[in-house]
Amino acid sequence: MAIKDLQDKLVLVTGAASGIGRATALAFARAGAHLIATDLNLAALASLQVDIEQLGRRCRTLQLDVSDEAAVRELATLLPRLGGVPHVLVNNAGIARLGAFLEDDLANWRRLLDVNLMGVVHLCRHLVPLMKAAGGQRQVLNVASAAGIYPAPSMPAYAASKAAVMAFSEALRLELGGSSVGISTVCPGVINTPIFKNPSLAAASFPAERIQKLSEHYQRQGCSPEVVATDMVAAARSGRQLVLTGPSAGLLYWVNKLSPSLLRSLMLRLAPRMGYL
Repeated sequence: MAIKDLQDKLVLVTGAASGIGRATALAFARAGAHLIATDLNLAALASLQVDIEQLGRRCRTLQLDVSDEAAVRELATLLPRLGGVPHVLVNNAGIARLGAFLEDDLANWRRLLDVNLMGVVHLCRHLVPLMKAAGGQRQVLNVASAAGIYPAPSMPAYAASKAAVMAFSEALRLELGGSSVGISTVCPGVINTPIFKNPSLAAASFPAERIQKLSEHYQRQGCSPEVVATDMVAAARSGRQLVLTGPSAGLLYWVNKLSPSLLRSLMLRLAPRMGYL
C-alpha cells in the first residue's frame, strides 16, 4: 500500500552492508525514514549506521543470515527494542553464482536458494503478520532481478531463485489483497555493484577471464545502485507492484512479452560478448 509520507517511518533492509542494500538504506534515510539494517558484515553495517545517523536518522544494525529461519524468528521478537514493526520491509539480501548447470555442485544451488528465495520467505513469514497486525499502510519490497524475467546462461541457480521470488511475490500479493500490506517486486537490470568481486561466486569450471569480462560489462553498461534505491523509495510511496529498474530490465520484460524467440536469439548472440558463454 502506498506510503506517501516516509517521514519518521521505520524501514528494515536486509543485505544492507553494500551495493543496492546500502544505497537503499541511505535513500530511505534521506526520505526521512529511520532504519533497521541487517547483513552478515557487521563492520560494513557500522559504517552505514554512521552515515545514516549523520543524516539525522536513527539506525539500528543487526547481524543476520536470512537463510536461518530461527534467526529471522528471533529478529521478529526483537523488533520492539529495535524501534517497532517496520512500515517498509526491503528483502534485498542475495548472492550470485556463475557456472554451467552440468558443471556445478548442487550444494551451491541449495545455498543460493536458501538465501535468495527462502530468505525472502522467512522475512515475509515472520514479519508480514506483525505488519498486518500493526495496522496502517505497509509495503514489502522483494528484490528479484531481470534474470527472473529472462535468464542468462551460466547463471541457472540465480535465475531460478529470482524467478521464484517473482512468483512468490505475486502469490503473496493475491493473498494479501484487501489488506493494508502491499507487495512490490523489484527487478534490477545491469547494476554496477561489487557482486563479481566475490571469489566464491564462480564454479571451478568458470574461467577467470570470463569473470573479468562480466565485471567489465557491468562496470561499463551498469547503472549505480542509487538508481535502484531511488526507484524503491518511489515504489514504497506509490505502492507500485512491479519495479523494472536499471539498464535492460524493461527491455527484457517487454521483448519477452512480445517475442520470446527473438529474445532467445539476442541472448545467444550477446552472451559470449558479455562473458556468460
